[in-house]
Amino acid sequence: MFSFGLTDIIDILLVSFLLYYIYSLMRETRSANVFSGIIIFVMVWLLVTHVFNMRLLGGIMDQLMNIGVLAIVIIFQEEIRNFFSTIGKRRFFSTFSRMFRHGDKQSPGSEVIMPIVMACLSMSKQKVGALIVIERGVSLSDEIKTGEVINANVNQRLIENIFFKNSPLHDGALVISHRRLRAAGCILPVSHSADIPKSLGLRHRSALGVTEKSDCLAIIVSEETGGISVAESGHFKLRLSSDELESFLREKWS
Repeated sequence: MFSFGLTDIIDILLVSFLLYYIYSLMRETRSANVFSGIIIFVMVWLLVTHVFNMRLLGGIMDQLMNIGVLAIVIIFQEEIRNFFSTIGKRRFFSTFSRMFRHGDKQSPGSEVIMPIVMACLSMSKQKVGALIVIERGVSLSDEIKTGEVINANVNQRLIENIFFKNSPLHDGALVISHRRLRAAGCILPVSHSADIPKSLGLRHRSALGVTEKSDCLAIIVSEETGGISVAESGHFKLRLSSDELESFLREKWS
């Protein structure tokens, strides 16, 4: 006898929420249509095998499903990685993970924040483009490996020299980790979000891309306008003043 209870309702709601959440992560990528096609195929498979009990067609689709699991992992390997990374960087889990990290646990003080703010203000006035990424709970070791290791104290003049127009490292990103300038000229993943204004360039897309994949903070100085912007969790705050940048770093950097 067919029965439908509260547990089944909860089960359906959880599956629906999970599918919607995965789709929302993929809808700005080229894989969104592929994912939609897979969902349609799974729905047809469920109808054929569990509702209409079509043995022959159901048997064929069962075999396709067995092979399809491996195919899904191959096709969506980057999206699967981003999915678990997104879960891990949520505020609760990020805070929980930092409990087990070694090293300093206090928020950085003025001796670290102010050189960054003053460097950004100086570069803004001169319209020198810059991209500074600050590591928090999620390691940026992969990004650091793509650049030139510096491992120096946070210093205003050094930051400005790195992004000087004739510097060989000015086109990449400067990564700050454990309150030190770890590497410059780093290559970052580029966001393909369609919501980014067309007036924003590659630096802004790179800043958004790296914050979509980790819990880091990114500071951008526009070469065209001199405007200072920040990115966090895949979202921008544009045209910040030096005071707003300082307040943002004091609040978010821990």
